[in-house]
Amino acid sequence: MISPIQFIRLILPVITINLVTALPSFAHHGDAGRYEDEVMAVSGTVVTLQFMNPHSRLILDVTDENGETTRWHAEFGNPVRMNSEFGWTRHTLKPGDKVVLLGRRLKSGAPYINLTERAQVVLASTGAEIYRTRDFSGINFPVPSRR
Repeated sequence: MISPIQFIRLILPVITINLVTALPSFAHHGDAGRYEDEVMAVSGTVVTLQFMNPHSRLILDVTDENGETTRWHAEFGNPVRMNSEFGWTRHTLKPGDKVVLLGRRLKSGAPYINLTERAQVVLASTGAEIYRTRDFSGINFPVPSRR
């Protein structure tokens, strides 16, 4: 029979390893229910691209048909993923660039769009696709003409 001290010495490393390896799974959140199911298009002018953890963000101004401007936030993956999978750097988009984003809006209706899945980014000036997630279904929204 082993003593309580021997038991603790044997089991403590196992518990520690399990806790340490499980923590990263608690750090990430699911998106279930936060975003609309349908993909929508948003056209706007880049204010800034923020490369940061845990999610990079694109801030853009979107002007509606009445001339009212709303500041939108678009959420991407982390900077390492953005660079390794898509070749993006913090200089990929610059203030003033015109873009069309295809992604899913928050269900609350806030000006916030998810670009981590089922998403695409197109430069409005050229129609060039500069970002597409693997699960993007190829929905083709018309790209606004150059002004």
